[in-house]
Amino acid sequence: MEEKLVEFANLLRQNGVRVSLAETLDAVSASEVTGLGERDAFRAALRATMIKRASELPVFEELFDVYFSGLGEIIKGASKEVQDALSMSDQDFQQFLDDVDKMLKEHGQELSDLAKQLLQNNNGQLEKMMREAARAVRMQGIQRTIEENYFARALARALGLDKIEAEIKELRDQLQKLDMGSELRAKMEEYLDRRLKMLEDIIRKYVRQEREKRDMKSREEQRMNQLADKSFYYLSDEELEKMREAVTRLAQRLKNIITVRRKRMKKGRFDVKRTMRANLANGGVPFKLKFEKRKREKPQILVMCDVSDSVRNASRFMLQFVYSLQDLYSRVRSFVFVADVGEVTESFRTNDVKEALDVALKGDVINVYAHSDFGRSFRNFVTDHIGAVNKRTTVLILGDARNNYNLPHDWCLREIRQRAKRIIWLNPESRNTWGFGDSEMERYAVHCDLVEECRNLGQLYRVIDQLVPR
Repeated sequence: MEEKLVEFANLLRQNGVRVSLAETLDAVSASEVTGLGERDAFRAALRATMIKRASELPVFEELFDVYFSGLGEIIKGASKEVQDALSMSDQDFQQFLDDVDKMLKEHGQELSDLAKQLLQNNNGQLEKMMREAARAVRMQGIQRTIEENYFARALARALGLDKIEAEIKELRDQLQKLDMGSELRAKMEEYLDRRLKMLEDIIRKYVRQEREKRDMKSREEQRMNQLADKSFYYLSDEELEKMREAVTRLAQRLKNIITVRRKRMKKGRFDVKRTMRANLANGGVPFKLKFEKRKREKPQILVMCDVSDSVRNASRFMLQFVYSLQDLYSRVRSFVFVADVGEVTESFRTNDVKEALDVALKGDVINVYAHSDFGRSFRNFVTDHIGAVNKRTTVLILGDARNNYNLPHDWCLREIRQRAKRIIWLNPESRNTWGFGDSEMERYAVHCDLVEECRNLGQLYRVIDQLVPR
């Protein structure tokens, strides 16, 4: 069982579910308590020890059903089909298997181990031998439907299917020489034929099942890629829910970038002069390397998110992302605005993501049904919250810059830029529309360090690297 749980954990990892070694060991311990008799209890034990996020549950459930209703269930089902085809009850079938065992002993020919297990209906040993053959042909490498025939033939060769066919053919010939009734002889002949066909069916179904395990990852990636290219404006409620998983992945991507860069920054750059001085006693051979001392920076993020009706879907997605940023930076302050600005930092810190989004989007902080007025919002921010910005602060603004022909007050952005480390503006409108009509994007852009079109998840992935200082 330990081997199967390790393989299942690897399968989860291949499909995007992070399972640590410690969690795998916990799953082994939990399975020893629940046993395999109660399938629901066993499933619950693995779910509790291996799954940490709600977004990973669908993948776990599908893989659990595929894996633990896997080869063993295929073999068991195939054996039941043979029994049903022979029109035998469980008791009659067991008696018939005793007759088969007797016939094999009387036959006298030494059969291959696989042929014995197949004819004696030893499903456990048959499963073990097929798994060993699958590992030998590296069936874990199967990816596409077109590869099924190749791996089925490879698995058949590894099992020695040709030899088994010859052995069963010889057994059928020998049946005529054995002393048994005509009815039993006919049942024996039918049984041999059906067991051979059963093995061929098991091979095909097993290969297809293994392909489906691996295919889940590509299907999931394809689904997420389709969502990644779809504009925030046209996402359905169901797709917005699916985006939560994408947000988690995006935050993890950002976390990985931050971790790598912080590791690189620990030592600082290589200092040639200090290294040469430190190694004068060694004749200038640099045994001891010296690096510049770097001041450790604690970056901060301040987010200003437009939550007007025109960008509501984009706002929801971005606020989910902001919620995920809280663990990555020393401080994240979050503001929403339409015609006024309000802070939602504490709500994001103390509530779960759904409650936090409700506070931000339903009008509890500001009037979300007002007409957009970027200029007034920026002016109020400078008046009431400019103290939140310092030289460590990256200001991230999401909005379409549609100002309804109100005063833009772009001087406010200039003042924010003078205090901040940088300003990044993500606009969910097409770049071709910037500056037309009531758009003030061109006025605002001159005060920003980075301005990007961000209409879908794919575009956000491409600019996420800009959020982390090099």
